[in-house]
Amino acid sequence: MMLRRGFIIFLPRLAGLLVVACCSVSIVYMLACTPRGDSQQLALPRAHSPTAKEGYEAVLQEREEQHRNYIVSLKKQITQLKAELQGRSEKLKSVQDQFPGPLDTRLDHSSPQKAQANLLAFLRAQIDRAEVHSGVKLSTEYAAVPFESFTLQKVYQLETGLTRHPEEKPVRKDKRDELVEVIELAVGSLNDPEGDGNAKHRVYAASDFVEGIYRTEKDKGTLYELTFKGDAKHQFKKIVLFRPFGPVMKVKNENVNMADTLINVIVPLAKRASKFRQFMQNFREMGIQQDGRIHLTVVYFGKEQMSEVKSILENTSKSANFKNFTFVQLNEEFSRGKGLDVGARVWKGNNVVLFFCDVDIYFTAEFLNSCRLNTQPGKKVFYPVLFSQYNPSIIYSHQDSIPPLEQQLVIKKETGFWRDFGFGMTCQYRSDFINIGGFDLDIKGWGGEDVHLYRKYLHSNLLVVRTPVRGLFHLWHEKRCPAELSPEQYRMCMQSKAMNEASHGQLGMLLFRQDIETHLRRQKLGSKKT
Repeated sequence: MMLRRGFIIFLPRLAGLLVVACCSVSIVYMLACTPRGDSQQLALPRAHSPTAKEGYEAVLQEREEQHRNYIVSLKKQITQLKAELQGRSEKLKSVQDQFPGPLDTRLDHSSPQKAQANLLAFLRAQIDRAEVHSGVKLSTEYAAVPFESFTLQKVYQLETGLTRHPEEKPVRKDKRDELVEVIELAVGSLNDPEGDGNAKHRVYAASDFVEGIYRTEKDKGTLYELTFKGDAKHQFKKIVLFRPFGPVMKVKNENVNMADTLINVIVPLAKRASKFRQFMQNFREMGIQQDGRIHLTVVYFGKEQMSEVKSILENTSKSANFKNFTFVQLNEEFSRGKGLDVGARVWKGNNVVLFFCDVDIYFTAEFLNSCRLNTQPGKKVFYPVLFSQYNPSIIYSHQDSIPPLEQQLVIKKETGFWRDFGFGMTCQYRSDFINIGGFDLDIKGWGGEDVHLYRKYLHSNLLVVRTPVRGLFHLWHEKRCPAELSPEQYRMCMQSKAMNEASHGQLGMLLFRQDIETHLRRQKLGSKKT
């Protein structure tokens, strides 16, 4: 009974507590959900209010006005930022003009002092850009620029071609003068040390020079490191010099119209009718069909195979409707110089570009344009370095058949070499050829006359443009070494023949062919046993 009485007394209290809790929850909910005041959020009108529609419209208008004001504020900020950016850009430009960077040098010619300061700043920046104080990250091993080494007498070089040697005396005057100047400058620097003016120092001479290395980064300059004997054994003096390249400067801006520039291709010939047929196929496609501004002069020696050669020329003339050719026949011993000289002088028209050519040459229409662009009467002549083809029978011996000629004309070290010792293919205006005196007609046979003419141009005031070209090929043909040659001449002839046959690696494969075949047979026998 006591327990029941206590429960009855506690029950009203529990009910009161529940009522208080529910009220508290309701109050909290109302406080949380009631719209904020004007300072934080606009209060929306009650749904049951008689002016609910007008209230909503007023709130929306006020919201729209707030957004409009915010957009105006953003526009003002953007305008201010643009003005600030423009101001900073003008300041940066002013600094760049005052202290030009390596790629943005502006020389103010109205102020010599400023131009000199700008140039000096540029040259100093070149040292920082080059690999002088530290190296740079390179993508592959082929990206490294190698050094070449030199002594007082010799240069040791990597890029030799066929006329330069791994070790040689500097033949070119510019290279010789460059190294002499660098050594003299280094000696002067050693004999004029900075500071310590009253101290006595040994006097250095060029004979103290031990060795040096140098390399050129085409867009920055040439780095030289020279080593001299020191004051005692095992001691050395090292001088590091840098010849910075200056900023690129515009020299000329001109329009060149070659629409009416005719090229007279002069070919001396004796026999070789089959080679002439191949040449005319190339001449018809590239010279007549693609270029169209071309004349052909054939100077033929003797009468053997002459009728066949004339027939090939006449057939091409009829089929291609080509009339711009001249055929000259000479009843005398073949002389390349005489043939080219006669072909040049027989021309009776206006001044014309002469292209001295051979029957075993293949040229493209692009080369004919290079021939025009690199010649100028009274100013420059063109001596292209052509690409000489190796023996196709060796190059393509691993294939089932030799590909067509057009597919063979690929410039790679496996297919040929730059014929940098040859000067026979050349372009010049007829007036320059006549004024220089033409060929030496005392030279008979094949060879020698081209070098003689080349030297004439080098000794003149004409600019000689000498460069490899991608559109001029010397087609391979067998080189014969006559039995009547002396032992020394025969040896040299065979060396020349080997050089024209294949690359070093390909000749090595021929030499070791038996070893390679033996190895392959052993491999096959081993695979069968397993």
